[in-house]
Amino acid sequence: MEAAKTSQAWQDVQLSALKGKDVLRIDEFSASELEGLLHSAIQLKQWQKSGKAYQPLQGKTLGMIFDKSSTRTRVSFEVGMYQLGGMAMFLSGKDLQLGRGEPISDTAQVLSRYVDGIMIRTYAHEDVETLAHYADIPIINGLTDLFHPCQALADMLTILEHKGRLKGVKLAYIGDGNNVANSLVLAAALLGVDVRVATPPGYEVVEAIQQSATTYAAASGSRLLFTHDPQQAVAGADVVYTDVWTSMGFEAENEQRLKAFAGYQVNEQLVRHADPAYLFMHCLPAHRGEEVTAGVIDGPNSVVFDQAENRLHAQKAILAAVL
Repeated sequence: MEAAKTSQAWQDVQLSALKGKDVLRIDEFSASELEGLLHSAIQLKQWQKSGKAYQPLQGKTLGMIFDKSSTRTRVSFEVGMYQLGGMAMFLSGKDLQLGRGEPISDTAQVLSRYVDGIMIRTYAHEDVETLAHYADIPIINGLTDLFHPCQALADMLTILEHKGRLKGVKLAYIGDGNNVANSLVLAAALLGVDVRVATPPGYEVVEAIQQSATTYAAASGSRLLFTHDPQQAVAGADVVYTDVWTSMGFEAENEQRLKAFAGYQVNEQLVRHADPAYLFMHCLPAHRGEEVTAGVIDGPNSVVFDQAENRLHAQKAILAAVL
């Protein structure tokens, strides 16, 4: 897929086909739907930069439930809804009746009477699935312990913009086989990106997700590698990606993780094995001196702030489609 094909925008995929759709994991979209969302995100980004207004969500309200703290997710969804003509409502999990024991099923049915969609950022993925089951409106997963689909779409958008293509791009992910890695692997396999994942033993990408990615790769031509060797993963890579070693909700394991991940830092020595024009990516927040050195994340190959900005544009594409 070429970045220049923005004129095709959304015609490649029927917008109406995605209206009302839940976004719980990235592979609930087909490859063609993901390509359509990426084209839409590129066009929305161009329109915003040129000052062109596009507000299809006038009169629409997005409820945003947060059980986990957030910078990029909250701001990008709130700004995105505003730019599309709608409004977003912040709902802290501590302030909702959920925090006092109200069933998720009741919350889902009540909020369905008030708002047009719900974005939720929480811990257990099962809670998001329950919310979607009982809600009559689209549910968007803003992050769970298992998946981060909006991040994966923004990641694919960033690679597409900088490399001009997705198929055949070599992506190396180094570190924890966490929610970000799970969604990244699925998106890459669907879109034909070659992905190599290097994790310490015991911290691999979930086996079921590896199996799903293998099925998608057979259709897209993507090549997958799951290894414990960071150098093997990074060799000749066009993109080098990492994330924190201790995600939210796993703080009690921090000391254990620091020891397990000691050999998985993305540093100047490791990236010498990548293609000289490699991109460095990180979903942020980053811990300089742990999973990545300052010299890499703040260096000339880093696109982490383009990547963070693209959360806004990718999510606007999702919002415009499902709402």
